[in-house]
Amino acid sequence: MNQLLWQTPETLRALLCELVSWDSITLTEGETKFAPKVIDKLKELDYFKEHPSHLQLHDAGLGRYAVTALYKHPEATETVVLISHFDTVQTEEYGVLEPLAYFPEELTKKLMENPADLPESARVDLETGKYLFGRGTMDMKMGLALHMQLIEKASVEQWPINLILTTVPDEEVNSAGMRAVVPQLVGIREEFDLTYKLFLNSEPCFSQNPLDIEEYIYSGTIGKIMPAALFYGKETHVGEPMKGMTANFIASYLTQRMEYNSLFRETDLGESTPLPVSLQQKDLKLSYSTQTPYRAVALYNVFLLKRTASEVMDLFEQVANEAMDALNADYKVICEREQVNGVGKVKVLRYEELLAYANKKLGAEEVNRLKEDALQNEEWDDREKSLRIVDNLMIQCQELAPATVILFTPPYYPAVNTSNNQLVKDTVELMKKSALSFNNKIEQIHYFNGICDLSYVNYEDDGKGWTSFESNTPVWGDTYSIPFEDMAQLNGPVLNLGPFGKDAHQKTERLHVDSAFVEMPVMLETLIKSLY
Repeated sequence: MNQLLWQTPETLRALLCELVSWDSITLTEGETKFAPKVIDKLKELDYFKEHPSHLQLHDAGLGRYAVTALYKHPEATETVVLISHFDTVQTEEYGVLEPLAYFPEELTKKLMENPADLPESARVDLETGKYLFGRGTMDMKMGLALHMQLIEKASVEQWPINLILTTVPDEEVNSAGMRAVVPQLVGIREEFDLTYKLFLNSEPCFSQNPLDIEEYIYSGTIGKIMPAALFYGKETHVGEPMKGMTANFIASYLTQRMEYNSLFRETDLGESTPLPVSLQQKDLKLSYSTQTPYRAVALYNVFLLKRTASEVMDLFEQVANEAMDALNADYKVICEREQVNGVGKVKVLRYEELLAYANKKLGAEEVNRLKEDALQNEEWDDREKSLRIVDNLMIQCQELAPATVILFTPPYYPAVNTSNNQLVKDTVELMKKSALSFNNKIEQIHYFNGICDLSYVNYEDDGKGWTSFESNTPVWGDTYSIPFEDMAQLNGPVLNLGPFGKDAHQKTERLHVDSAFVEMPVMLETLIKSLY
């Protein structure tokens, strides 16, 4: 019998603490070093000593890699893909305790010295001795540790089902890791003639409200898309305001109508999306002067359950037109009062319309140069690059102003739901029974409310609902893309089942030790074994 490395609560806890100690904040050097360390750790298993080619690194850009580890039973074709991410958010909020943020045992002991420094709920949890604190303990290195434990046991006991451990970088920002690994999962399926039976993520349970301590299994994940706008007015001296129009004036009309707009709320299976809000609004003046700000931008967060990108763009355009109609009516009254002609009506343009106009006016070569000018700026992220591309084009097409140019910026997470799949229904019921054996209760939620990488393993729409995203996202195909066709090929049922914890992305992030090290290993093993 092979020696088992991670099959007791103690050894699993030690594995988690080792994974957490490899700090891997998104877009830092630690994130680039993490994947090779996972490979080295998995090489300790006899199965991967015998099958080293089943461990693979996949380029996810910027020096980062995703990992796939295939346990292949000689006679099985049915396969479960185990999904996790290893990047974490930053740790500044820990203050003087920041050096201990990646050392859960030490941090938890240190917090015990001054428990009164913690918020009441965290202090109570700390004093129970049932929680382990630290960055990444809950979100989501415990999920990875559980998957490593599963693949070890499956390989030693030769479970008659295949497992692909898949762990990726960059879930917290753009999901570059998951988007990069999807085509690789298609390739692995074809190479080994596999059938993907289930995509199983192990993100932790997220509370539904601040007082919620329920545990959940999720049969889908909420989607997110980011409509954006560039507002282009007319510059003037602040002493002659009626000779121009500020971009801030234009922006205020759209933002008022986007924030909390119930048109964007979706409801499905008794669950609803949070309302939209703006995530950024700013003018593009680089410094103070008495020239009025005539270019501004805004980003709006919209959550999805069923809608495609095309449907959201249609709705966004409708709201933008209503906003500009209201602006134009108000502006007409102002111009009549001040006895001036004004600078004209504000029109609404989609990015694809602006691009077609610019190509006709300037030629494709000049348009590409203007796009490249923004893409080359290493200090700008994909959102800023998107907005600056539109800005560069509008500066050369000022005759279109005053205008509101609407577009999409990354990231885009399509919503996924497989609650009606029979395998999912049966598995959810089995997990409810399994939880009861620990005197625990687990409830089903149809859409995981934390946004996760399951968005990229299943894509369905009746037509080509994504094409509006491709044609209205300025950085599409350059610095950002989504493998929609590969996603549609994967198209398997999804579940998210992970450990209970609290306060992800806060200095009080903590993991419930019984859930993580005692209950979840049994439940996940029960789940996998029910599939063969």
